[in-house]
Amino acid sequence: MGQTHSHGEQAQASEHSADHGHAHGHGHGHSHAPADFGSAFLIGIILNTAFVIVEATYGYLSGSMALVADAGHNLSDVLALILAWVASVAAKRPANSRFTYGYKSSTILAAIANAALLMVAIGAILFETIHRFTDPAPVQGMTMIIVAGIGIVINTGTALLFLRGRHDDLNIRGAFLHMAADALVSVGVVVAGVMILLTGQLWIDPLTSLLIVAVIAWGTWGLAKDSVKMGLLAVPENISETEVRCYLASLPGVTAVHNLHIWPMSTTETALTAHLVMPGGHPGDAFLTDVSHELEHHHRIGHATIQVEQHREACENCC
Repeated sequence: MGQTHSHGEQAQASEHSADHGHAHGHGHGHSHAPADFGSAFLIGIILNTAFVIVEATYGYLSGSMALVADAGHNLSDVLALILAWVASVAAKRPANSRFTYGYKSSTILAAIANAALLMVAIGAILFETIHRFTDPAPVQGMTMIIVAGIGIVINTGTALLFLRGRHDDLNIRGAFLHMAADALVSVGVVVAGVMILLTGQLWIDPLTSLLIVAVIAWGTWGLAKDSVKMGLLAVPENISETEVRCYLASLPGVTAVHNLHIWPMSTTETALTAHLVMPGGHPGDAFLTDVSHELEHHHRIGHATIQVEQHREACENCC
């Protein structure tokens, strides 16, 4: 009974200290990227919605499937921006008795939904493009050039709004990559328009549309893969489980590390729980506060909960 009581006291103390360290960490630059990009989302949504309407209209009037395909891609990007923005707002809502982590994971759901939206867009564009190959339609090359040129300006400007946050948040990275890819796609449409004016070959338009689909598919695969990993609570790509385990195992007095779990709470925040076997007893709150600080500033883990145990068989492969 004495050992069990002692273990319980240690667990409570370590939980308290870890929470204290976590609160201390919040004051030192957690990356809550979506909270800082509200205006970027709003500007991007307004600009790209207006451009989708213009591009789809002129694509239909000019008979350009490349413009229609690009408009479809831009529409999916507008929906993606809206989802990411809504998720970033939801992530800031406080925790409650039902959602004890708050709504932070909504940003992961948004990333998964964005990848699904892009897949739907790919299917719709591919279907119409194949039809255009079998039944070519007249295309106005100059209209393609002018409208796509406007798209280059709008998409490049929108991409720059998300440039600084692309390394810290999957949703921000997705927004940046989508807009940057859109700018490159618009460049391709301009080139296709020039070639059609010079050669009069109608197959250039659906071929350009196929290239657009390939670009979308390439970006979608990366976004889908990363978002599904987050949904499955995989260790984030920028964190090494081995390095974290080795760090914890190397701490003074630690003989084993077990029950180590590292998972994403959102697209910007990571949590950790671990049990440290320390035969010498509980090291005190200062020790756990320092561990929490080290995990945040050197391993990008801002929510750490450490439990200290005195008695357990030593781990042969702690590091």
